[in-house]
Order: sequence, then C-alpha cells, then structure tokens
Amino acid sequence: MLAATRAASAYPALWVVESAHAKVYLFGTIHILKADRQWHSPALDAAIAQSRDLWLEVPDGEDPTSILPSLQSLGMDAAHPLSTKLTPADLARVDAASRAMGAPGEAMFEPFRPWFAAVMLSTVPLLKAGYDPSYGVDRQLRSTFASSGKPVYGFETLQQQLHFFADLPQDQEVAFLDATLDEIDSSTASTDQLVALWANGNVEKLAGIEDDEIFRRSPALYKELVVDRNAAWAQRLDTLLHGSGVSFVAVGAGHLAGAGSVQANLTKRGYRVRRVQ
Repeated sequence: MLAATRAASAYPALWVVESAHAKVYLFGTIHILKADRQWHSPALDAAIAQSRDLWLEVPDGEDPTSILPSLQSLGMDAAHPLSTKLTPADLARVDAASRAMGAPGEAMFEPFRPWFAAVMLSTVPLLKAGYDPSYGVDRQLRSTFASSGKPVYGFETLQQQLHFFADLPQDQEVAFLDATLDEIDSSTASTDQLVALWANGNVEKLAGIEDDEIFRRSPALYKELVVDRNAAWAQRLDTLLHGSGVSFVAVGAGHLAGAGSVQANLTKRGYRVRRVQ
C-alpha cells in the first residue's frame, strides 16, 4: 500500500520502498535551480550515504558537444522553416516572445521544429531569472555519487528523451508550442511556485501544477512523458527490489506526484511505499 502522504515539511519529500533484501529511496528532483536554493536534510544525506548506487532519468550527463548532432537532426528542420508550419498569428506570437527575451525575433527560430522552439522559448526566461541547469538536483547528486566512487545508472538515454518530443505528429508539436506561448509570461512565476512547493515537500499541490501543466500543453505528450515512463520505471524498480542492497532513485518531482506516480505504480505491484520526509 501507499502510506499516507505527509503534510508539507521543511524539506523536499523522500520515500522508501523495501523488500526482503533490497531498499529503494525515491526522491523528486528539479532539473534547474538557482544557486542559493538549499535542499539537503539529515534524512536525505543519510539515505544517500546508505545507497550503493544512483538511478537518474539519464545517467552520465553527456558532453553538450556530443548531443549537438542529435539536436540538429531532431530539433532542426531548415528545409521546412517554422513559418511554413504556423499560422501568421502564431508566428507573430513567436516573434513577440523572442523579442521580449532580447532575441532578434522569429527569424532565429525559422530552422527550429515547433517542439524545439517551444523548449527554447520556455527555457530562456528561466535562465534570465537566475535559474541554472548546473545547480539542478540531478547534476548535484550525480557529482556526489561519482565523487564517492558509486555508480550512476539511468532509466533512459538523452537520445530517447529527445525522441519523446521529436516523434510527435506535427499538429501535436504545434499544439505544444501554442500552449507554451500561452504560458510564457507566467513561466518564471510558475517555476518559482513549483520550486517552493517542492522544497517544502508539498506533493499534492506540486502535482496540480507540474503534471497539469504538461497535460494542458499536450495530452499525448503527457501520456508519453509521464504516464508511460512512470510505469516503465516502476517495472525496473521491481527488478531492483527483487535483488539486494540499497539504491537511490532521483527523477523529476512530477513523476513522484499525482495518481499515476511511480509510487502508485509500485503500490499496484504490491509494494508498500513509505514517506520518510
């Protein structure tokens, strides 16, 4: 069974799942944070110290130069410019959003596929507000485990993650971009709120923001990015729990919140998931 979710605490939520010979800690992460955000706690540090290995969405923090060919092949489409895929009204919105963030306008997005334009348009305001992927929880945990000589594994590869977006039909790509444009003015404030809820362990409200936002942008993408992946990860954790030892699992906080969470999937498999922080 899934133990009752605690009220918000002073720290991000942490869960544990145990079998006869194995234990798995579950910790939700934020992939991009400001430098001054603190998130460690005694319980979390004890769990990290106990764990023999780390499981992330993507394992090794691939060299940015190594992913450029993938971004070019999956995120760019110079033969079919963005302007040929959008209505004039949406093209004007891309132009306005680009100029608002200090870019030269829609022209710089012409080689981009709609999904990649959406990702770039949603990321730049966060970077300008002081958010930085290098302070993301995943990267910090990877560094901690690697420096201790503990192996770091991944449920997926970055190539797989890019294909979640790149394999969308064009109409769904455009719908994803439209939804991003609808929310771009409030994206930094929404991220601030999301981080505050995560930092205080308020899982219920976090689910209502993060998961609902993805669903609004694209129900099809929500199924692929959240529902299907949560089920696949639970299956992999089932294998770990049939083994031995202690593992630390850190995936995006939205995957550990809501009705279709990783914990809910583990509960369906007969495990008791207990929140420890």
